Amino acid sequence: MDAAALIAVDWGTTAARAALVGRDGRVIASREAPLGIQAVRDARFAEALDALLGDWRDLRVKRIASGMIGSRQGWVEAPYVECPASFDELARRLVATPGGELVVVPGLLARGEDGLPDVMRGEETQLAGAVGDDETVLAVLPGTHSKWAHVAGRRLQGFTTFMTGELYAVLLAHSILGRLAQPGAAPDPSGRAFARGVAQGLREGALSHLAFGARTLALTGALDGPDVADWLSGLLIGHEIRHARQWAASRGLGGDRVRVIGADALVARYRSALAQSGIAAEPGPPDAAVRGLVRLARHAGWPIEATA
Repeated sequence: MDAAALIAVDWGTTAARAALVGRDGRVIASREAPLGIQAVRDARFAEALDALLGDWRDLRVKRIASGMIGSRQGWVEAPYVECPASFDELARRLVATPGGELVVVPGLLARGEDGLPDVMRGEETQLAGAVGDDETVLAVLPGTHSKWAHVAGRRLQGFTTFMTGELYAVLLAHSILGRLAQPGAAPDPSGRAFARGVAQGLREGALSHLAFGARTLALTGALDGPDVADWLSGLLIGHEIRHARQWAASRGLGGDRVRVIGADALVARYRSALAQSGIAAEPGPPDAAVRGLVRLARHAGWPIEATA
């Protein structure tokens, strides 16, 4: 391990992932633990970090982290940087924990045309790892709070958030829409029910009205119980894509090609929905968070080489 130069930590709400990175910028080893900020009691983050790192904790290398660990509920609050923001600016605004155990990447703040502030924390690092220096990209990072982002000129120009994942979970588990759904049904992003939901979501209409179709279609026999969850997922994602495309157009972006960054299952689901809506989708690298942490470390002046 004498070639190690950096420990990069993707520290979220439910889990923490650490990567040991060499001087050449490549990952030597990685590990994960259910030590997200919600699992850490009495602000014992230093102990949680030691548990995550194990025998890495004695290595004399720099440490950098991103995600909810830098939120107000995390170890140390890393204040938001307002968009547009360069990757250099993010690297200049790293915040150290009180004991100097690691430094934390700040989140981003954007202000939409509707006057509402928008925030992200963790996704900015994934974008840093998934978008090259000379690219202009419209990206989507699906999840509990799905983010659509515009990156150009080595700057995060702006973004917008859709609560698609959280709405899906809440509606299915805590509303009448889930009553006719079959529990435990395996998601099928290429199935007919999902495609029907996407098609409905892409049409004009109020989401609170359209969503009730998950119940009425099942009641009238037009949708089987095992398909309710897939239809609802498709509806919400289709509705998100419709409005995200309008957001992209308002920024002068064509919206005909999108980079999808995230976990494999969600990437597959979004790629299917994007294809149905006539948008070319390309997957981002699965290790975007680690790549982004390495890139920001380099922007901070740490001696780590760039990798292809």
